[in-house]
Amino acid sequence: MTAAEQRPGAPMPPAADGRHPEGSTSGGSTSGGGRPSRRWLKAVIVFLLIVIPAGYLVISAIQSRNGGQEKAEAASAKGLSAGYPTRVQRRIYDVPVPPYSKKVAFYETNSWKISSLYVQFVTDRDGLDSFLHRIGTGRSALDKGKVTITGDQAKKVGWQVGEAGHDWAGMELKQKDPQPKLRITVKFDNPAHPKVYVVSTVTP
Repeated sequence: MTAAEQRPGAPMPPAADGRHPEGSTSGGSTSGGGRPSRRWLKAVIVFLLIVIPAGYLVISAIQSRNGGQEKAEAASAKGLSAGYPTRVQRRIYDVPVPPYSKKVAFYETNSWKISSLYVQFVTDRDGLDSFLHRIGTGRSALDKGKVTITGDQAKKVGWQVGEAGHDWAGMELKQKDPQPKLRITVKFDNPAHPKVYVVSTVTP
């Protein structure tokens, strides 16, 4: 029996080409087939490259559509604007809103045939008397239970004028052209702080 046979556990010397006689390299085991596959990572990257730009295009299209709708709605909006009408508007339409009024809002509509100013405000007893006096009339001209603003006019600006269960009074102030014609309706639910609705119309 040779010395090699007597020592079976002793490693064999490498061959001349550097390979282990049993077929493995001196660098360690090759079990596991090398690095894990990266196909799933490439698939995810390709998916994101396709989906993200498409998502941006969809969002952009939605925003563009919504923006167009908002512009169209704004162009056709008929809502009241909070605040006092300008001095020029108040003078042209003869609507002298009393100082220190609350919940003041207005809306103006113009056409080549007719122009109108819609105004609402809450005032006190003295403010109402002053307003009526400045347009050439008085509290006695208000007819109890009368609503002078038409349904179409009220609908245009969202007024709930004429609803049952409220204390209404109204009047019309008719003047010769080109002076404005005023429809005034007052809600006296709180007599100390009446709410006044005015539609003043001017015919050029």
